[in-house]
Amino acid sequence: MEETEGSSGEYFVQREVLDELRLDEAAQKGTWSTKPTLGERPNPRLSVDNLNVKLLPVILMSCISGTIVAGMAYALLASLPPVFGLYTSLYPVLVYFLFGTSRHISIGTFAVMSIMVGSVTERLAPDSNFVGNGTNGTVRVNIDARDAFRVQIACSLTVLTGIFQILLGVVRFGFVVNYLSEPLVRGYTTGSACHVCVSQLKYLFGVSPSRFSGPLSLIYTLVDICRLLPQTQVPELVVSLVSLAVLIAVKEINGCYRQKLPLPIPIELIVIIVATIISHFCGLDSKYSIDVVGEIPSGLNAPQVPDATLFSEVIGDAFAVAIVGYAINISLGKTFALKHGYKVDSNQELVALGLSNTVGSFFQCYSVTCSLSRSLIQESTGGKTQVAGVISSIIVLITVLKIGALFEDLPKAILSTIVFVNLKGMFKQFMDVPMLWKTNKVDLLVWLVTFLSTILLNLDLGLAVSIGFSMLTFIFRTQRPRYSILGQLPGTDLYLDTDAYRGTREIPGIKIFRSSTTICYTNAEMYLEALQEKSGIDMEKLLVAKKKRDAPLMLKQEKEKEEAKKQWEKKAVRHQSINADSSAELNEGKVSARQSHGTFTNGLCTGQVNSAYQHDTTMLDSDSNTGFHGDGSIKQIFRDFGEIDIDLYLTGCQACVVEQLETAGFFSVSIPKSRLFVTVHDAVLHILKKRGQRDSILDISCNTEM
Repeated sequence: MEETEGSSGEYFVQREVLDELRLDEAAQKGTWSTKPTLGERPNPRLSVDNLNVKLLPVILMSCISGTIVAGMAYALLASLPPVFGLYTSLYPVLVYFLFGTSRHISIGTFAVMSIMVGSVTERLAPDSNFVGNGTNGTVRVNIDARDAFRVQIACSLTVLTGIFQILLGVVRFGFVVNYLSEPLVRGYTTGSACHVCVSQLKYLFGVSPSRFSGPLSLIYTLVDICRLLPQTQVPELVVSLVSLAVLIAVKEINGCYRQKLPLPIPIELIVIIVATIISHFCGLDSKYSIDVVGEIPSGLNAPQVPDATLFSEVIGDAFAVAIVGYAINISLGKTFALKHGYKVDSNQELVALGLSNTVGSFFQCYSVTCSLSRSLIQESTGGKTQVAGVISSIIVLITVLKIGALFEDLPKAILSTIVFVNLKGMFKQFMDVPMLWKTNKVDLLVWLVTFLSTILLNLDLGLAVSIGFSMLTFIFRTQRPRYSILGQLPGTDLYLDTDAYRGTREIPGIKIFRSSTTICYTNAEMYLEALQEKSGIDMEKLLVAKKKRDAPLMLKQEKEKEEAKKQWEKKAVRHQSINADSSAELNEGKVSARQSHGTFTNGLCTGQVNSAYQHDTTMLDSDSNTGFHGDGSIKQIFRDFGEIDIDLYLTGCQACVVEQLETAGFFSVSIPKSRLFVTVHDAVLHILKKRGQRDSILDISCNTEM
């Protein structure tokens, strides 16, 4: 191959025409591996060079404040005491540090996961199951017993979630996230954010709505809260409004002056400290009946084995939590990996997340995934390893051991407002709707169906419906591919869609057909129909016309057969049986040879059948994506077109597709590997040379200048 440079950015390439056999020989096709060994692979988690030392205080301050605050706030979403949110922000982070592959995500509590866990704990341990008689004949809920049982439920759910994730990772099922499209994940998290908001309204208004479950539970809860609005506790509402105003204002300042501020103002931590101090010294709990966090035990609990008797009641929820948690984790992890130029192993992430949940469940933790807000803070402030997460976990440990009891007088309304404000990013995803309307209406439909099903059918059924609908759209797209006829851009070796590019021209006698999707048994018939429609070739009419055209020849051959048969019968009477048989074989061989010769010499190239397409005697299947499931369909197409004397060629197949075709036994004497070409231009040059059209070859090959 020769390559020379020209002026004005042009280049000229001269090489031989390559079919697949010649390519294997020229490129020295081999089977060796270029993957690095285990010892050669870098470990980014332990690389000191990746840690931005100058920004370490900023990263730690942001992560520590976010971890402590989110741990306590999101525990309320899971209907658990706040201290268990702190546990969840401690143990799983240490496990992920050892086994995870992402350098930027921050593992811990997350709103969507918390609300999914909360829906299970409240369903299996409602307040009505723990009602007893209080003093003076009043009805009282045994909160301690209720919370203890809810913790057992959460731990059983979490260990089962972790087991599912580990098993899926071991069998290398990480590709399943590919079927959870971005519109599905974003629509689901937006719907989950609505569930989070409705679940926190009771703390903001100080009311106690009834517990609803199943489809439309969100609507019923919202209606019940509206019914209870006249009973709003004004002190709690005032605390909520003041907290919301301060949080929103300072967060806007952080956003507007993020380039000038050395670190974001940790307003959530400041609000919690100030609110706790005011509540303690003003006696808000006793004077105004404001609901506070309550007792936070100091120290760590001994590990306990989750209750296996609850597995049968939470197995479906565990699988849903496992899939959603992994989808959120890998989506954000791959986003950061693509931005910073490293690779995240999807199967290893499944195992790491599963181990984090499994180990954490023995220490009273509930299901975790990556936190969007804390991960963004860690990434934007320069964090490049999981070291920041480990150090923040150590601070959480100190909080649990020494200073956790100081937050016992913190109003729950403060934690609810923090949850509200942190959902701003999720609600911004509503802006996906106008964007998808302009770019991809099928993805918009997936987003809307996912959002509405999550709102109306609850989190578990909504996820199942969303995945099912997403799969239907995938099947629909497979069954509605784009088919096109390609033409050459004059003066180049480029072949483009003739409908989209007016400057292209078709090469006489050659039709170049391209399909945008893989050929399989579900779309094989549609593929053949599109091939005939685009090329203008009607198989049935051509077969009938060929039979009419070849009728005289066939009649002559039949007469020759009859004469040969009569001669054989006469000779059979006069000669021995063995001589008669030999003569018959000889005559039959002559007849078959003449018949075969006649079939291939009177083809469409003579222009006697379809005058509109008299030159289109060769078909190219360009950019073919034929795989193992489609090789039978392609064989059938080769055979059908061969019957009307049209040659077919395949071009542009990827190496893995060629290997699948070889494994499936696609290539044979009737379909040799020389029918497969590297590019469309290689095939075109081969066809023109085969026909002896030297002038056309010279015109095309000498003008491949770009």
